[in-house]
Amino acid sequence: MKIAFTTKGTEWDSPMDARFGRTDYFLIYDEEKDELTSVDNTDINEVAHGAGPRTAQKLFEQKPDVLITGNGPGGNAAMALKQVNIKIITGAGTMTAKEAYDAYKKGEL
Repeated sequence: MKIAFTTKGTEWDSPMDARFGRTDYFLIYDEEKDELTSVDNTDINEVAHGAGPRTAQKLFEQKPDVLITGNGPGGNAAMALKQVNIKIITGAGTMTAKEAYDAYKKGEL
């Protein structure tokens, strides 16, 4: 299973980003390969409108099964994510990516 996290950095100890559409990075953990990669999303800061759907498109390209974030995506992005069956888990805004992963695995998110 591939799990995506909205983060402010590129490592396990990076703080989660409560935002979806304007998150700085996606941290992607592939459980089967035990592999952690990151996707830079900082270019979205130059976009005035439509950040959520553009960020959703970038996330689709990674093919995650689960998205863990803080507040969750806005309306248009949420609709797009539902259409591709990405499970959205919220409530991790004050954690690091590793803390969010551990909480998710324990069923605490």
